[in-house]
Amino acid sequence: MSPSRRGGAPRGGIDLGGTKIQAVIVDGDNEVLGEARHPTPTSGGPDGVCAELADTLADAAAAAGIHPAKLSGVGVGSPGAIDADAGTVAQARNLPDWIDPFPLADRLADAVGAPVRVDNDVSVATAAEFELGVGREYSSLLGVFWGTGVGGGIVLNDEPWVGRGAAGEIGHMVVKANGRRCPCGRRGCMEAYAGRGAMEARARKLHKNGKKTELFKIMKKRGRERLTSGVWARALDQGDDLAREIVAEAIEALGNGVASAVNLLDVEAVVIGGGLGIRLGEPYARKISNAMQPHLFVDDRPPAIEVAALGDLGGAIGAALLAR
Repeated sequence: MSPSRRGGAPRGGIDLGGTKIQAVIVDGDNEVLGEARHPTPTSGGPDGVCAELADTLADAAAAAGIHPAKLSGVGVGSPGAIDADAGTVAQARNLPDWIDPFPLADRLADAVGAPVRVDNDVSVATAAEFELGVGREYSSLLGVFWGTGVGGGIVLNDEPWVGRGAAGEIGHMVVKANGRRCPCGRRGCMEAYAGRGAMEARARKLHKNGKKTELFKIMKKRGRERLTSGVWARALDQGDDLAREIVAEAIEALGNGVASAVNLLDVEAVVIGGGLGIRLGEPYARKISNAMQPHLFVDDRPPAIEVAALGDLGGAIGAALLAR
């Protein structure tokens, strides 16, 4: 059976992350027909990133046996400040030189020949888990996506909550007054301790000051330019003391911040996703749960802690939901 006959016209979804771009092609039943992954460019600004998005989508479409221009639509989940109506992205600080608003929807639509919609990366990943993954049995949840940064998505009473457009920025909850400098420029944010970008900066600084670690040897052996989730996982498996120290700091920050968010929202479940959240999996979700416990106001009724069921493809599948 051809892809177009399996559940309706195929759609594309792209998850734009700080270290990787993941694209999928899905049918009308949200079954994945093809996928591709490329590294996120570290230079070239928004134009370079947009070109890589188009290339990644083209590879996913080739795997599905369809031309990108035949897609009924493409959704993109992007970090940064999103104007979904205008299709622009600004202040994407984990991407190269991306500060001013960039018309991503229009530029990508021109490149791929199909209509494009853009929304927040964590919001669409949370929506995917709520509709298709572990969130299906809950009416309220908090998505915590632990990757290059730390993003959040909120569902209340079966509806996404976006506030005035910027709700869910859990990575920028302050977990330590006047604490470490965050990539956002402020101090003490959760992301300054738990974002993979900040964790790498911390590891480089301590290693330069004489701390021993296998992190950078593993990175080079794996042919990586950055400390990816896989590099951190391998270092932890090898008992690397510096990796354990930095991840323990991240867990503490996550516990503090997520518990505070739960105290405010009283959601039924917390879904842990993102590159590090997925890669480290259930054992580290339990560590986050344990780190939350001392800070929960209603500590005898904690929320369920779930690892995102859609895995690495969740963000891209969520983006594809935008294109329905």
